[in-house]
Amino acid sequence: MAQPLVKKDDDRDEEAEYSPFLGIEKGAVLQEARVFNDPQLDARKCSQVITKLLYLITQGEVFTKVEATEVFFAVTKLFQSKDVGLRRMVYIMIKELSPSADEVIIVTSSLMKDMNSRTDMYRANAIRVLCRITDGTLLSQIERYLKQAIVDKNPVVASAALVSGIHLLQTNPEIVKRWTNEVQEAIQSRSALVQFHALALLHQIRQNDRLAIGKLVTSLTKGSVRSPFAQCLLVRYTSQVIRESGVNTQTGERPFYDYLESCLRHKAEMVIFEAARAITELSNVTTRELTPAITVLQLFLSSSKPVLRFAAVRTLNKVAMTHPMAVTNCNIDMESLISDQNRSIATLAITTLLKTGNESSVDRLLKQITNFMSDIADEFKIVVVDAIRSLCLKFPLKYRSLMNFLSSILREEGGFEYKKAIVDSIVILIRDIPDAKESGLLHLCEFIEDCEFSYLSTQILHFLGIEGPRTSDPSRYIRYIYNRVILENATVRASAVSTLAKFGALVDSLKPRIFLLLRRCLYDNDDEVRDRATLYLKTLAGDSVAETDNIEEFLFGSFNVPLSNLESSLKEYIQDPSEEPFDISKVSKEVKSQPQVEKKAPGKKPAGLGAPPSASSVADTYESFLSSIPEFANFGRIFKSSAPVELTEAETEYSVNVVKHIFDSHVVFQYNCTNTIPEQLLENVIVIVDASEAEDFSEAGSKVLKSLPYDAPAQAFMVFEKPEGVPAVGKFSNLLKFTVKEVDPSTGETEDDGVEDEYQLEDFEVVASDYVLKVGVSNFKNAWESMGPDGERIDEYGLGPRESLSEAVTAVINLLGLQPCEGTEVVPSNSRSHTCLLSGVYIGNVKVLVRLSFGIDGAKEVAMKLAVRSEDISVSDAIHDIVASG
Repeated sequence: MAQPLVKKDDDRDEEAEYSPFLGIEKGAVLQEARVFNDPQLDARKCSQVITKLLYLITQGEVFTKVEATEVFFAVTKLFQSKDVGLRRMVYIMIKELSPSADEVIIVTSSLMKDMNSRTDMYRANAIRVLCRITDGTLLSQIERYLKQAIVDKNPVVASAALVSGIHLLQTNPEIVKRWTNEVQEAIQSRSALVQFHALALLHQIRQNDRLAIGKLVTSLTKGSVRSPFAQCLLVRYTSQVIRESGVNTQTGERPFYDYLESCLRHKAEMVIFEAARAITELSNVTTRELTPAITVLQLFLSSSKPVLRFAAVRTLNKVAMTHPMAVTNCNIDMESLISDQNRSIATLAITTLLKTGNESSVDRLLKQITNFMSDIADEFKIVVVDAIRSLCLKFPLKYRSLMNFLSSILREEGGFEYKKAIVDSIVILIRDIPDAKESGLLHLCEFIEDCEFSYLSTQILHFLGIEGPRTSDPSRYIRYIYNRVILENATVRASAVSTLAKFGALVDSLKPRIFLLLRRCLYDNDDEVRDRATLYLKTLAGDSVAETDNIEEFLFGSFNVPLSNLESSLKEYIQDPSEEPFDISKVSKEVKSQPQVEKKAPGKKPAGLGAPPSASSVADTYESFLSSIPEFANFGRIFKSSAPVELTEAETEYSVNVVKHIFDSHVVFQYNCTNTIPEQLLENVIVIVDASEAEDFSEAGSKVLKSLPYDAPAQAFMVFEKPEGVPAVGKFSNLLKFTVKEVDPSTGETEDDGVEDEYQLEDFEVVASDYVLKVGVSNFKNAWESMGPDGERIDEYGLGPRESLSEAVTAVINLLGLQPCEGTEVVPSNSRSHTCLLSGVYIGNVKVLVRLSFGIDGAKEVAMKLAVRSEDISVSDAIHDIVASG
């Protein structure tokens, strides 16, 4: 039973939660529903019972068919009551019960009677209920009443009919489309809601007719819409038409832009904001078009209403991503929002300022953020940390102050995700800004002195073991690492032992001290720590050059045995023990499925400590994969592995893509094949490659795929020789040949006899960018000057007509395959000139820096000046050749 509603005592906690439905049960409520059958209806009691039934329905309580039918028929008896409040509850109950077609007939007459009632409230609700529960047959019978209701003088009735039309359009569009004249008449209504609902319905009726939408917007933008709600809708529909129609090529103006600009002077704040947001979201919006919208949003920043301040700063935050200079005029107003009581507003203001600020404003912003950080929740702090990391990568010379700020907030209280975001940011700054390495590592060392998260401690120790030995004074980190052996749990202690061993392997002067510390670890109470210490002491004891190389390979090299294979081999060894020790060299190195390259989503954060594998880890995977295949073991190290190139269309019977592995004098094509037909087994799968359009390549071998079962990806290989160190290019045609054997899907048995078959694959090319690695530099100016002019070559090129300067920049970047630096790949809207900076490594491990200067004239003809510096003048010539032939 539901608990009776009781008055709260004065001494009861005012904030204590209290529910009038506490302890409610379906059986008890169904018993109470018998009051619907009383000769003398108690309207108040009946309303309470319906409320309980509605509560049970919304909480997911399931009523059986019999229970629902009994409740429905009992509720229909309440139509005899004249109580207005009870009648409204009856309407809601009938809608929620969703009666079947047989039951609808029982209540239809009562609802139709209410539709023609003199009480407007009855009429409006009856329309809503009837349209919800009726089918197309009954709808055609009441269509005349619905048309009359749309143009009714009472706005409640008209809105009810229009909203019902919006819902019916999904199920009975042919009937609703006949109401166009009445809906157009309703748009002229003086009621704000009627005009709003009428415009929404008319747009949905015409949504598939672009011409009709254009005419609708043209007619309504002349001033016939008075409702602020309808005006907001019209602004949205207008911006949709602008997006679809584009800019006038003769005048350079947008259709309806004047209307959006006029809405910025509307008396209703919601219309002003909607128009400002619509202008900021226009494609290729110019600074001239943005200015009035930014001005209006700037006024909203100082509004007394929190919702307006939030809406304005949120919109400006988005604009700052593409047009940071346009938002700089608002910086003073946004700085005042840092102390706003609403933390969401304050966070958006901070992140916007970080995007629009210049190098000179960094220190001032950091002082303001320091006071602000302690007052916001962790999820907002993470947003600020991400913005600071981006700012540091934008202004690398400011790394000291930004790194100090990150280290100071790292020592404050916070949850795991917040601390992990800070650690990841410091790691990224260390990787991308070489000057920040030593100070960043010291900050991380100080953090693990008092870190409560074992995961972060172990990840930092691992990173310290890789980067620490290569610093100017590796000995300074030993104290921090050994403290972990003394003070931490077993997991962290084991990780610290491995880190000490890495220092001992790379820094000879530290080896005696490392030996002493590792011997102390032999007496640890955890067997993992003892085992690691014993292993590393034995491993580091060798003095010969060969042994030293083996130690470094063991500690820092990739593990070339697939973990799944190692796991299965260990399980077999445990199940069938022998006197011989386990031999890891006997574990199969054959990878049964292709290495998966994770595609990076737009806007995704750079990889930190706990992030998914980076491109380098994917390269390591390919390296270990190919080196485990005897035929390719003597090719040397892979210079570059391409992203997979699809050679088949989606949803075909065989799925094949190719990865191009570039070696110094060889190219290996790895064909990743998947059989998508359950009834077939493919055997002796090989790709026949026609290299007649690749004259510099000569076939040097292949590796047949012996078996390709259903949905089990595997690889076939083709090897081509090319001139050593030469970026040979060419086009390759491919034909997949195999033997097909039928498989019984129910038993899995395969027929002995097979049929020879083949499958034509798409062509692909080896292009010049396959011989270039994307490698960024943190300070392009310093790198350019240090490279010197000896290996420089400069020339100018015409790129022909282009849609925009941005398109030309993107095309050249893709052609060269180099890494854009310092965000110069982004071209400001309507810019007539732009400079783009690129860096990378050419085959043969030759560093390359490129400075591209673009210009575009009124006829959209693009000219480009290309300046290349490298360690080898022939490589500079090769980069120019790529552009000249591209």
